[in-house]
Amino acid sequence: MRLAIVTATFPPYRGGTGNVAYHHARLMHERGNTVTVFTAAQPKEVPKPNFPFEVQYLPVRFRLGNAPWTPSLWAKLAGFDVIHLHHPYIFGAELTMLAARRHQTPFVLTYHNDLIAGGVRGLLFRAYTRLVQPQVLGAAKLVMATSDDYARHCFLKDVRGLMVQEVPNGVDVGFFSPGEGVRPKEIPSEAPLALFVGALDKAHHFKGLPVLIEAISQLPDWHLAVIGEGDRKQTYVSATYGKSCQNRVHWMGAASETELRDLYREATVTVLPSTTLGEAFGLVLVESMACGTPVIASDLPGVRSVVPTALNLGQVVPPGDVQALTGALRRSAQISNLGGKVEAVMKVARERFSWECIGDDLEDRYAETLGLALKAER
Repeated sequence: MRLAIVTATFPPYRGGTGNVAYHHARLMHERGNTVTVFTAAQPKEVPKPNFPFEVQYLPVRFRLGNAPWTPSLWAKLAGFDVIHLHHPYIFGAELTMLAARRHQTPFVLTYHNDLIAGGVRGLLFRAYTRLVQPQVLGAAKLVMATSDDYARHCFLKDVRGLMVQEVPNGVDVGFFSPGEGVRPKEIPSEAPLALFVGALDKAHHFKGLPVLIEAISQLPDWHLAVIGEGDRKQTYVSATYGKSCQNRVHWMGAASETELRDLYREATVTVLPSTTLGEAFGLVLVESMACGTPVIASDLPGVRSVVPTALNLGQVVPPGDVQALTGALRRSAQISNLGGKVEAVMKVARERFSWECIGDDLEDRYAETLGLALKAER
C-alpha cells in the first residue's frame, strides 16, 4: 500500500498530533507499506531526525499559528492508495480534500481536537468550524476519533450522518517503561514531585498550567517540574513571582525522550490540568502510565477515558478547580506509596494503549477504506 500522511506538525517539533502521526507512519512502514509524510517546514531550522520512511517538509508561504499554508501539498498527493489527514490542519485539510478529489484517492481523517480560542482567533475558529469543517469531514471515507467519549461531545456530534470509529493514541511500551528515574539536583529526594509536560505557547493555551501552579502553591512540601517551551513561557514564569511556590517550580525546558522518560519514572504523579475541549486525549498520560507513574487529569471528554479511575490508579478533577486539584495531589502521594501500583498502572497502559495493538486497528481501517473505494468504483 502506498500511504500519504498529512500533518501540520511533525518531529522534530514537539507536539501530540505530530507524535501520533510519526507512530502511524512508523507502524505502517514496519508492516511493509510505502509511507510518505507531508508536513510544513518549521520557522526555525533545527536538525531533523533520520526516519526510515520519507518525510517531506514543505515550504510555507505564510502561517497563522499552527496553520501553515503549503500550496505545493496539492500536487504532492498524487499516486497514493490512501491519504491519511491528521486534523485540525487549517489550509492543509482543504488542500488534502481537493487533492483526493482530483486524484480520485480515498482519504481518511483522524480528528484530534476541536479548535478553541478566545478573542479574534476564537471568532475565526468558530467560522471555520461551522463553514469549512463539515465539508472536509463529509468528504473523508472514514473519520477516526481518539475516543468515543470525545466524539460524543466535540464538534463531530454536530455533523449529520457522520460515522466515527475509535482509534486511540498509543505509547511505545518498549521505551516508556518502569525503571530508574533521574531527579533534577535542585529537587529534594524526599519531596513529592508533580510533572507537567506540554507546549507553553499560545496554540496550547488550554493546557491549564496556571491552575497547577496555584495548587502547588498550597502544598508547601511539593515541587513541580515543567517540561516544555513556547512563547508563553515567560508569562507562566512571571506568574510564580512572589508566590510561595516560586522556588519549587522548576522550568526544565525542552527534554529529549530519554530525559522525559526518566522524569516520568521519578515523578510522584503526572498532571494534565487542561481546561477546554481543545484537549482531547492526553498522550502524556499514557506515557506516564507506561512508566508506572499515576496520573491526574481534568474531567474532560476523551481525557477522562484515559485515566484508570475505577482501579484507583488515577484521578480526574473538574477543569480549573484549584482546590480539587490540590486534594488530588495530596491523595496521589498516598497512592504512589502503595505496593504494586507501579505494575498495575503499567499494565493498564500496555493492555489499552500499546502502539502495536493500535497498529492492527489502523491497518484494518485502511483496508476497509480501500475496500469501500473499490466497491464505489464498481
